[in-house]
Amino acid sequence: MNPDIFADEVVTHALVRDVALPRGAGTLALITLDNGHDHTRPSTFGPRGLTELGEALDAVAAREDIAAVGVTGKPFIFAVGADLKGVPLIGDRADAAAVGRLGHDVFRRLGELRVPSFAYYNGAAMGGGVEIGLHCTYRTVSTGVTAFALPEAFLGLVPGWGGTYLLPRLIGAEKALKVVIDNPLAQNRMLKGPQVRELGIADAIFDSADFLEESLAWTARVLKGEVVVDRPEVDTGKAWDDAVALARWNVDGRLHGAAPSYVKAIDLIAAAKDRTRDEGFAAEDEALADLIMSGELRAGLYAFDLTQKRAKKPAGAPDAALARPVTKVGVVGAGLMASQLALLFARRLEVPVVMTDLDQERLDRGVGHAHAEIGRLLAKGRISPDKANRLTALVTGSLTKDAFADADLVIEAVFEEMSVKRAVFAEVEEHVSAECVLATNTSSLSVTEMAAGLRHPERVVGFHFFNPVAVLPLLEVVRGERTGDEALATAFATGRTLKKSCVLVKDAPAFVVNRVLLRLLAEIVAAVDEGTPIEVAERAAAPLGLPMPPFVLMGLVGPAIALHVNETLHAAFPGRFPLSDNLAKLVASGKPGVYRPDLTLDPEAVEIFAGGDRPSTEEQVLDRALAALADEIRLMLDEEVVAAPEDIDLCMLLGAGWPFHLGGITPYLDRTGISEKVTGRRFRT
Repeated sequence: MNPDIFADEVVTHALVRDVALPRGAGTLALITLDNGHDHTRPSTFGPRGLTELGEALDAVAAREDIAAVGVTGKPFIFAVGADLKGVPLIGDRADAAAVGRLGHDVFRRLGELRVPSFAYYNGAAMGGGVEIGLHCTYRTVSTGVTAFALPEAFLGLVPGWGGTYLLPRLIGAEKALKVVIDNPLAQNRMLKGPQVRELGIADAIFDSADFLEESLAWTARVLKGEVVVDRPEVDTGKAWDDAVALARWNVDGRLHGAAPSYVKAIDLIAAAKDRTRDEGFAAEDEALADLIMSGELRAGLYAFDLTQKRAKKPAGAPDAALARPVTKVGVVGAGLMASQLALLFARRLEVPVVMTDLDQERLDRGVGHAHAEIGRLLAKGRISPDKANRLTALVTGSLTKDAFADADLVIEAVFEEMSVKRAVFAEVEEHVSAECVLATNTSSLSVTEMAAGLRHPERVVGFHFFNPVAVLPLLEVVRGERTGDEALATAFATGRTLKKSCVLVKDAPAFVVNRVLLRLLAEIVAAVDEGTPIEVAERAAAPLGLPMPPFVLMGLVGPAIALHVNETLHAAFPGRFPLSDNLAKLVASGKPGVYRPDLTLDPEAVEIFAGGDRPSTEEQVLDRALAALADEIRLMLDEEVVAAPEDIDLCMLLGAGWPFHLGGITPYLDRTGISEKVTGRRFRT
């Protein structure tokens, strides 16, 4: 392997010490994985670190005086997988294959020692960090573990150091596919310690406060025969095949072949039931080599880097020292979005949140919805009874806005109409302090116009959340023409506390995500208006692997909202966002979309869109849609709606579900040549 590829590797050392086990069970050689940094720089595996671990395992394997070998991590971190910094520099398939073989050669020694091996998952474990434990004879996990995953398919890889072979043979194909396929597809969902135990990955779970001590005591009992680990027999027959078939159907329906890593991972798990360990590991090596050399991985790493770095240091954000403390929040409105916002503020800020609305019935319904969600969190074990009681007490309602008198931030979530929102802010300003930040959750209206006429327009800021509020991580922070640095800094600080990824956006029609999505939707709807069948237009976007087809998305957000945003954009850019008479007719009909609840097309809705005589093919629809996206994004950058193309990519990844395997929307348009064809230049150099 070319040594220059991983020249910047931060080596994770394998620190070995002897531990005298209780109950006279003998000596355990405990290997601690530690890169010498605190928990903010997790331990990863590069070639030098793997070589050092291999040497440590050679040394303990040669000893006759130990009863077992254990592996754990530094405080809060077990290990988070391969060092990916050097991967984009690999230009030779032989080097790519060598990365897979080295990990297998080292990790498998833990399963081939003359004594039992134990993995003690004390903290975050991802990728290779999970896999090193799978090679061990036994595993324990801490209750404090909040990030446990095999996220490789999400990035464009497969769990290639034993994950696709060992995990299904340990817990069965169905559960393994949940970890390897379903969770990455669900915005890279993480497992927590109790879930790791429930799935059967860990044999025991212990409280985080005394985790290592309890794990060592359990190890002693296992070695003495006082504890027998009984694992259910894995069904390698029809159940295995059915789980694989379901996973294939799910991935094909979601991604339409656009992400080869998911297909490759399923193939490996499907074959694992009949392969020997050597065959399974060799197949993983070949799959890794293919994927490391693919453009998909480069795209996934770019997207991952954006979400891990740029999202944490938003471009253009003011000095955090200017932020004001938020000790109470007001929410104007008591609809579904308002209730979601109230609950989010209460959970994350743990401050009083008061909702207002025009009548008691609506107010009670909104507050009740927030309280009911708290009850559901309690029922699922996500929060304790004490926490549920405290959160319930924090969310209250009032029919009068004088309840906002001591609020530090008030956010409106009322009807998307400028006159309504201006009237709300004018009324709120009569009751709040001069320092209180006024935030609007508008999806498309001008923040500057909304603040006009107020005594303190500098306090108004856009705070655009995405639905569902608790799930989607993006928060578009919109700076109006007169928004002050203090209000903006408070918005960013609050967004961080809410655990949202904030992007600074200029006050422009529909901001970023809705503007891009509506340009895409406008082209698709225009093609249907011209005579393209709805199902053909829907399939046209399938190669992108978006979370849902355009007309399904329209049904989710609601045709009326789609029409309203379209009208806003048409008013600003009539040449690029034409109004659809058919969409207006659909809204007037009262139908929730073109699909029925069973996701079959509604014949009456189809009839509304019928009549065009210039149908297009799928390829033609996709070409025009992508050309429109390239055009719109270039205009947005020229208008300085955001600081750089990376911010548009970040918004689309976190707010619109743009697939990680495509990287970002701008590099995708660059790779496919569309950006140069349409705009004459690439978005990124």
